[in-house]
Amino acid sequence: MMPRLSRPAAREEGLLPLTPDAAGVQGQQSLRIVHLGFGAFARAHTALYTELAELRSQDPSQQWRVVGVTQRSNTVAEQLNPQDGLYSVVDVGPGATGVQLVTCVDEVLSGPDESDAVVALIADPQTRIVCLTITEKGYRLDAAGHGIDCADPEIQADLAGRAPGTAVGQIVRGLQLRHRRDAGPLAVLSCDNLPGNGELTREAVRSFIRALPEDGTEELLAGVQDSVSFPNTMVDRMVPQPTAETVEQAARALGFTDEGAVPGEHFTQWIIEDDFPGGRPQWELAGATFSDQVRQWEDTKLRMLNAGHTLLASLGLCVGAPTINDAVQEEAFARACREMYRLEVLPTLELPQGVDGEAYGEEVLHRFANESLGHTTAKVGSDGSLKIGPRLGETITRCLDRGLTPQWASLAVGAWVHHVLHGREEDVADPLAEQMRRQGLAAEGAESSVSEVLRVAGLFEDLLERDELLRVIVEWVRILRTGDEALRSEIIRRSEERSSADG
Repeated sequence: MMPRLSRPAAREEGLLPLTPDAAGVQGQQSLRIVHLGFGAFARAHTALYTELAELRSQDPSQQWRVVGVTQRSNTVAEQLNPQDGLYSVVDVGPGATGVQLVTCVDEVLSGPDESDAVVALIADPQTRIVCLTITEKGYRLDAAGHGIDCADPEIQADLAGRAPGTAVGQIVRGLQLRHRRDAGPLAVLSCDNLPGNGELTREAVRSFIRALPEDGTEELLAGVQDSVSFPNTMVDRMVPQPTAETVEQAARALGFTDEGAVPGEHFTQWIIEDDFPGGRPQWELAGATFSDQVRQWEDTKLRMLNAGHTLLASLGLCVGAPTINDAVQEEAFARACREMYRLEVLPTLELPQGVDGEAYGEEVLHRFANESLGHTTAKVGSDGSLKIGPRLGETITRCLDRGLTPQWASLAVGAWVHHVLHGREEDVADPLAEQMRRQGLAAEGAESSVSEVLRVAGLFEDLLERDELLRVIVEWVRILRTGDEALRSEIIRRSEERSSADG
């Protein structure tokens, strides 16, 4: 039986330096990143960047370490703590380079069970960065997305003074302690796929502070303003769920059983605003880009990669394609993506400086075709009522404002509506699924049915007043009702018709 990965065992086999990591170098300053939401993506992306930056850094004066914090399940803590924080990242698919051992993690805490310890770590002067990968739901925002939802029972419990159970509650309680102890500056770094994620996190923190019942909130708000930064970031790497094969690949490379091994596609990208008052790792040595164009990068990813994902997932769900890889292999569906990029997204998108939009789109489709990722259309297509607006709304709005008909973005919406109304009930994964289906099917006529689904979902309410948008969505829903081959044929026909018109 292969031995379990651990620091002593790895050191004995030459995978680690002979000097224990904790001892460091004489005179070296050990600095800390506390990472809330230490799931597979965090381990295959942000922590890996820290590991590679430390390996390549020529600065002996400081060492960056990571403490991970789980948000719900304790699985990651149970995987990594017996391994002294060690785990590996397995490159999968085209361009894969093998297995990278990650050594910069000291431990993983259970957020629900060790909340006081999490708060104490955030307050510790050695902690200079708090990272978040907690998904949109983890921020517990109000309906407008402008601050915390004070009606949320978990937020209410945190505000009432319990050991905080939410990520924002843990951050604010940690900031309170830092302020009292004058523990120095801090960066709070959201790495979630949210537009303006730094600004959103700042407002979530500030709104939580304003809602606190105790005295001293104005002083704390001033302290946050003076000594805490909230940089915007854009993160990109497709990270599938670990499988038995992931563990086997890691074992073959390391000679140890690594129960915390995570896979990731070869492509990885991290765009960051350089605003770290307490210092930061030299992430640029690991390939990160520091830029003042984060918003342009966010928009490009959201309106091309994420929108393409949604289009392929919705179409795949309608025709029974189980994975994104299966969907993009369909000529008609890949063509629909290209047409959406070419005709609707790129003419209305401000690209980051130096980016070739057409090449970016082709690279996205190439990444979607990576069969090693195993991204299912069911998973990517879930929660459409939450995803479709951010991913497709801006493209649709800008096209309509220019007098263009957004037929390819509307195809994504129409395919999703068709799936909501006519897919198997158990396959429609959405918090509003039952209500959308019930009220959509009860409406009379195709237009009323589509309108009702979109109304319940809170999508495109103002835009639907423009007859052109509703007309083209309903057209696609009617085509989808006639069958899979009719759908494929119509996509090809419209694409070829446009190509002929272009010249």
